[in-house]
Amino acid sequence: MMGAVSRAQALTRLVFGSRRTIAGTVYGTIVVLAALSAGGKAFEHDLWHLAAIIVTTVLVLWIAHVYAHGLGESLQVGRRLDAAELGTVAGRELAIPLAAVAPTTMLVLGAVGIFRGSTAVWLAVGICVATLAVQGLRYAFLERLGRLGTLAAVALNLALGLAIVGLKVVVAH
Repeated sequence: MMGAVSRAQALTRLVFGSRRTIAGTVYGTIVVLAALSAGGKAFEHDLWHLAAIIVTTVLVLWIAHVYAHGLGESLQVGRRLDAAELGTVAGRELAIPLAAVAPTTMLVLGAVGIFRGSTAVWLAVGICVATLAVQGLRYAFLERLGRLGTLAAVALNLALGLAIVGLKVVVAH
């Protein structure tokens, strides 16, 4: 039973991030939502292309993020980081590309014919919006916010996500 719980927890962390990685999960999710908004309609009939755009965008921004944090930490400690230290930075920021896994999976399922293209895109968007809501709840829990604070944290994350979805609708029409 312990193995099943561990796998379930690993899957949950993969989909929604962990307490330690809220910032990276939110950042990666917003990047994915932005890419879906920009290319969802144009590539709903070429989902492999859209998935490649999303994966490439997220990976490039993750590398830039790791590089920038590596520079900052290098300056903080007064020397260049060694490979292990840079690996630690990369691991800490891994939530950024991991945020793309579940939405990209929906696009791949659409690309292989399990979903229609538009359905796959909207499922990917839905996963992103749900992820933002869950991260708002996690933040509220960690900060021990009351009901009003929790509502505000979730609402703020959802507002950001829905604003991007709104852009998708406006750009698509």
